[in-house]
Amino acid sequence: MMTTLFSALDMQGLVLPNRIVMAPMTRARTDQPGNVPNAMMADYYAQRASAGLIVSEATQISPQGQGYSFTPGIHSRAQIAGWRGVTDAVHAAGGRMFLQLWHVGRMSHESFHPDGRPVAPSALSPDASVWVADPETGAGRMVPSPLPRALETDEIPAIVDQFRQAAANAADAGFDGVEIHGANGYLIDQFLRRSSNIRTDRYGGPQENRIRFLVEVAEAVAGEIGAGRTGIRLSPYITQRNMEDAEIIPTILRAAREIERIGLAYIHLSEADWEDAPVIPERFRNDLRAAYSGTLIVAGKYDKPRAERILAEGLADLVAFGRPFIANPDLPERLRTDSPLAAFDPATLFGGGAQGYSDYPAVSPA
Repeated sequence: MMTTLFSALDMQGLVLPNRIVMAPMTRARTDQPGNVPNAMMADYYAQRASAGLIVSEATQISPQGQGYSFTPGIHSRAQIAGWRGVTDAVHAAGGRMFLQLWHVGRMSHESFHPDGRPVAPSALSPDASVWVADPETGAGRMVPSPLPRALETDEIPAIVDQFRQAAANAADAGFDGVEIHGANGYLIDQFLRRSSNIRTDRYGGPQENRIRFLVEVAEAVAGEIGAGRTGIRLSPYITQRNMEDAEIIPTILRAAREIERIGLAYIHLSEADWEDAPVIPERFRNDLRAAYSGTLIVAGKYDKPRAERILAEGLADLVAFGRPFIANPDLPERLRTDSPLAAFDPATLFGGGAQGYSDYPAVSPA
């Protein structure tokens, strides 16, 4: 039987009713102070529970891991309780949900750090900006990230343990699993690339050293909640934020073989979604399949025909949709019936209230 978007998948015991994943998207709607998930977020995610799997917005594992205003955490008791309200709502609506674990590294702002210095593998600028809001008015804007400080070698094990503890907290909050954010120029990705990692200790230099942090995090998280409830996101072909590295593809494939050894439930491939984005070569997709035998998720400007094609070719098992889920809470049904997709309001992406967030209606029944 041909695999389609509407075929079920058993992912190491977690049965997904379809192959449609809601991709992680930062929306910056937490309660302040404390970056606490709230009832509005519970409504938003529950409305989208018909996805085969929801991956939450990126969620910081510690105060040091924050890079954008109003993004949620998973390191305080209030945050765990807030997320419990979200997972209860999603499960009541019949959904399944993983929490994305996030440490931004150098993609941050001085206002989030007592000493004004984000941390990174090396003191190299991302030449990029992050969204920072006025805590009083909630109005935000993109501001440049400062030069980070390089992590000391003896600081790194504590961050690995923060990922482990965050996974334990996610389980306490009722999530079905977690996704380690190893993509898009954030801390784990920064360790992987020579353009952002010029360390001379055991975490820098040759490939086996540059993947060490990723491997230690994956082993710690899988050891805490189980490899079958742990996924990871990677972005080999995304080079923005000063992340271009001619050696990243063999480095990613080497990491994938370690992910295979650990037995993680899935690799989530973040593909660029802008107009002139690089095309992912079929050779890489085949090489990734050869290196890793688990579930593969792809994300990056997929529409229904393109999604169906990559599933039929066996180069992916699940397809994640990001922006289409914003204005189309019932996206799986719209795709199934070929109903028109609503457009979202870009002005309401970050911050604010229910407008442009949880007020998009489901398609009217015929």
